[in-house]
Amino acid sequence: MEYRYIGKSGLRVSPLCMGTMTFGSFCDKRSSFEIMDKAYDRGINFFDTAELYPVPPRSSWAGVTEEIVGEWMAKRPRESIILASKVAGAASGWFVPPIRHGMTAIDRFHIERAVEGSLKRLKTDYIDLYQMHWPDTVVPIEESLEAFDRLVQSGKVRYIGTSNDTAYGLTKANETSRYKNLARFESIQNNFSLLNRRFMDELATVCRKESISLLPYAPLAGGVLSGKYNGEFYPPDARFTKYLEDKNPRVRAQASKYLNEKTLRATAIYIEIAQAAGMSVTTLAVAWSMQHDFVASSIIGATSVKQLDETLAALDVKLDGEILRACDEVEEAIPYSMG
Repeated sequence: MEYRYIGKSGLRVSPLCMGTMTFGSFCDKRSSFEIMDKAYDRGINFFDTAELYPVPPRSSWAGVTEEIVGEWMAKRPRESIILASKVAGAASGWFVPPIRHGMTAIDRFHIERAVEGSLKRLKTDYIDLYQMHWPDTVVPIEESLEAFDRLVQSGKVRYIGTSNDTAYGLTKANETSRYKNLARFESIQNNFSLLNRRFMDELATVCRKESISLLPYAPLAGGVLSGKYNGEFYPPDARFTKYLEDKNPRVRAQASKYLNEKTLRATAIYIEIAQAAGMSVTTLAVAWSMQHDFVASSIIGATSVKQLDETLAALDVKLDGEILRACDEVEEAIPYSMG
């Protein structure tokens, strides 16, 4: 296994990270354990969760994923696992999280309450990478970083990161940490895939110049790049099939972002590229995600252990220049398919 460092931290992680956001909703505890077992046995040492998981977010589910991960992790040597979790973003952001009565903020109170809850559910006394799930539009970044820094100084958290952030937000936070001598964001966890290359517009430059690592989530675009939606009918048990039927308009809108005419048309071409190269489109998409100098580890997901086979196969794939150019031509023909 080729291990990589996150940012300028001492966190040495596998190039694939096991995401857990379906554990407890689309995936029961037994299946979740099987998935984590297989990933761990293959050499995956990096596991990502959040206090808000599983998805779709519900007050009755919040924290269940961390409980599942904590129970599984308790049977493994703690130092063999790089564990990441997140504090829910502010209620002033893109939606109101169904925890702490919808009053969340990235301030000292909520950060400290969140981390204590996560540590308890995860059955551990420290988290390797603690991330802001999305930015706070009201609380100054100075206050947020000071609260995160206290967690680092206390030993409850080793390093910190951000998620769903902008080039301005990441740069502002980085310069604030430098000026005030606070722990800095070593990573950013944003959406990045063959169907969504927006990270490369500006954020990739920030990451390269400042040695901050991207931990891309949804390298398969929520499963769209597996090709399973390109048949005559959408699979009935698939995530976005269910999302399109959800009563929550935000959930339906998210499904439409990932699943639309442009993404399906682009995926059809990627399927042809993968077949010509002798691999599945799943393997192609994950390998493409890993093959960027600003990426430390790509976050994969699964709802069954069988789904991991084609994903883990990407660990043994190096895409050549011809395949990469073919992928670039798809983006040129169908740009920004996810909007």
